[in-house]
Amino acid sequence: MSALRDKLVAASTLKYTSPLEKSEVFGPKVMVSTAVPMINVALSGRVDGGISPGLLTLAGPSKHFKSVFGLIMAAAWMKKHKDCELLFFDSEFGSPLSYFESLGIDTTRVTHIPITNVEELKVEVSNMLSVIGKKDKVFILIDSIGNLASKKEVDDAMDGKSVADMTRAKQLKSVFRIITPHLTLKKIPMVVINHTYMTQEMFSKAVVSGGTGVYYSSDDVWIIGRQQDKAKASDKTISGYNFIINIDKSRSVVEKSKIPITVSFEGGVAKFSGLFELAKEAGILTSAKVGWYQYVDSDGVVDESKSYRARDFDKDEVFWTKVFKETKFADWIKNKYTLSTGSLIEDDE
Repeated sequence: MSALRDKLVAASTLKYTSPLEKSEVFGPKVMVSTAVPMINVALSGRVDGGISPGLLTLAGPSKHFKSVFGLIMAAAWMKKHKDCELLFFDSEFGSPLSYFESLGIDTTRVTHIPITNVEELKVEVSNMLSVIGKKDKVFILIDSIGNLASKKEVDDAMDGKSVADMTRAKQLKSVFRIITPHLTLKKIPMVVINHTYMTQEMFSKAVVSGGTGVYYSSDDVWIIGRQQDKAKASDKTISGYNFIINIDKSRSVVEKSKIPITVSFEGGVAKFSGLFELAKEAGILTSAKVGWYQYVDSDGVVDESKSYRARDFDKDEVFWTKVFKETKFADWIKNKYTLSTGSLIEDDE
């Protein structure tokens, strides 16, 4: 290190100042895989990737599995880090204790913080971030900011006023201006649940609510859609939902990617949902007859000794373990979804 850089670093009053090659900010990226491969793909572009420090916003209408997606990530982080604490900021009170228990979350390591307005969230999260050290393991889940009122809105209602509240978006932007640097410097993952609204254009689209503050601060933004999943084509009974994770913003995944996740009322999240269609696209599955498929190995040889029903792929762990072990399917998925890390300036040739 040059003498000049020595002097500049020594003159800084900030504890994270360092030569770039030694900066903790640009060190190895901490990444923890969830139990669902396609959730890992939505988070990182890789089936063996996962949740990492930073701000992730999950936005969508009510009953779109947003809270459970957040808890799945929290459960993975807490399983990896046995001393991790979950800070659960709760304004909707829609996640029962059974959600935590069914995902294997140790509730003795969860701090529940009920909040009623944006200003309470700002004060509480700021106070807690100030006492968290860089070696402390913490996961933060905010559920949610979608219907969280500002203090002014509450005070106006108490005073009988019905004027429009012009402060909420500014207060939310302030919250995330305060939060964002701490998440990176202290390696804290934060998941924020939010709502969406439809634009008034001729071809309307879903937009994240709450102003630009949370969107600009987020490393990743998912907008979650939903389709009904019927048990049989002729059956009108709904057996669950097919959720579509739309990657609206990401630092690692190709934006506008659509990641399908199937959830049944009986069995919960289908662990391997979303892989079937990709395997067909990659040439790893070929149609044997209507509704039945056969495995194609890395040499292009079809295994005709066994056929698989399409509806069984979402839960066949033995099959997918074999596929990832014997083929380059994981690399194929990575190439499809991960942002390029090549040259940032195109060469003239």
